[in-house]
Amino acid sequence: MHFGHLRLAEEAIERLALGGVRWIPAGQPAHRGQPGVSAGQRLAMVRLAVAGNPGFSVDAGEIEAAAPSYTVPTLERLRAELGAERPLVLLLGADAFAGLESWYRWRELFALTHVAISHRPGFPVAAAALPPALAAELLARQRSDVGALGAAAAGSIVTFAMTQLAISATQIRQLRALGRSVRYLLPDNVLDYIQTHSLYRNP
Repeated sequence: MHFGHLRLAEEAIERLALGGVRWIPAGQPAHRGQPGVSAGQRLAMVRLAVAGNPGFSVDAGEIEAAAPSYTVPTLERLRAELGAERPLVLLLGADAFAGLESWYRWRELFALTHVAISHRPGFPVAAAALPPALAAELLARQRSDVGALGAAAAGSIVTFAMTQLAISATQIRQLRALGRSVRYLLPDNVLDYIQTHSLYRNP
């Protein structure tokens, strides 16, 4: 969890008129190798990062499931909890959206949630740059009015430009492995936790 994640969520709440952002750490990320820290430690860092922001909440459901995490089953769990009529919005970066076809049961996402895609200022999401099936979904579902997110429970796509913070989790892990400072890239309480538990250090 770093300031890029936090700023994205904060701007999404304002730009998209969201009621809040629910953070859902993956139990076992399905698209990546086994994380270098435990699920419990990742959950603790998320809770520290969002502490004090009333617009943020943390959902430990995927951590507690201790199974590979896929977005559609997670959304199905949320629908069972929140009901079929409540609008939900999945926040994605432009790069993640471009790779959506590789996701498990990806076409079912739109029956469960809206999708909001953040992009760099001046570099809007372009259907021409996407695989054909995904481009077709974008063209059919994209709305220019964010009010569409509150008018139905799911099914629309909106895009928004966000403040660019050139920070990545990979960069932070690499700096830690080299023994270099990561201060001012992530919240101080998360950094304190990482240092206290000697995380992301080379053995």
